[in-house]
Amino acid sequence: MTRRDLLKKAAAFGLLSGLSIPEGFTRPSNRLHIGACDWSVGKSSDPAAFEIAKEIGLEGIMVNLASAGNNLRLRDKNLQQLYLEESTRTNIKIASVAIGELNGTPYKSDPRTEEWVSDSIDVAKNFGVTVVLLAFFEKGDLRNDEAGKKEVVRRLKKVAPKAEKMGITLGIESYLSAEELTDMIQQVGSKSIKVYYDFRNSADAGYDVIKEIKFLGKEAICELHIKENGQLLGEGTLDWKRIAATLTDMGYYGDGWMQIEWANPKDANVVESYKKNVKFLNDTFGYS
Repeated sequence: MTRRDLLKKAAAFGLLSGLSIPEGFTRPSNRLHIGACDWSVGKSSDPAAFEIAKEIGLEGIMVNLASAGNNLRLRDKNLQQLYLEESTRTNIKIASVAIGELNGTPYKSDPRTEEWVSDSIDVAKNFGVTVVLLAFFEKGDLRNDEAGKKEVVRRLKKVAPKAEKMGITLGIESYLSAEELTDMIQQVGSKSIKVYYDFRNSADAGYDVIKEIKFLGKEAICELHIKENGQLLGEGTLDWKRIAATLTDMGYYGDGWMQIEWANPKDANVVESYKKNVKFLNDTFGYS
């Protein structure tokens, strides 16, 4: 679906006026609710993700703000309203937002990204969510890059007051260790900057995920990615039962969401794979 098509659809819905968050949308409580990243179900920055999420049996969707090529189109209020309408229609919540483009257009170096991150706070507020994922992989990787980390801290210091004022958390997702992340967060000195934790990424970077999340502590982690990169959950190398027990013992809650990402075998049907993943998480966390 092109941007023009999306805006036409928005117009058809009569959504060209002010934004309105649907009634009844409240913060999940009592347990971690299960969502998925829109890009991992093949619908990055596409409102069609809501229908797929409904078919899977998810409770929410993490939405990507899109790419530099379309000027991060989810900053468009008309499109945001369309998302809210689709969310209401399907009863699938918008769980959080992400700026995946930061992997190819690094926050540590590209001047455009400062505006993107600032605008993402407004998008999150309009969606009624509290977390924005800032990605630091590929070209944006911060490992062995002291200058890059220093610049990220400088930029986060600038935008943190706005995030604090609007009640939005900016979550750093990276290959950095818990110690490095804690150091960066302390340098920024804002409650609005936390860690977006991905167990698979941490393990792939050579860290003990149990030690890492205990080091960070429950208050420093805003949300979770749950994945096995090309395999169903439970069929990879991560010990999800131990992870679930540790999170429970810690009293971890974050923003109330965990997002399934890239937990689909090659050439397998995404919907069927994610149905299995949802069942696995419900069983593992004792929600069944």
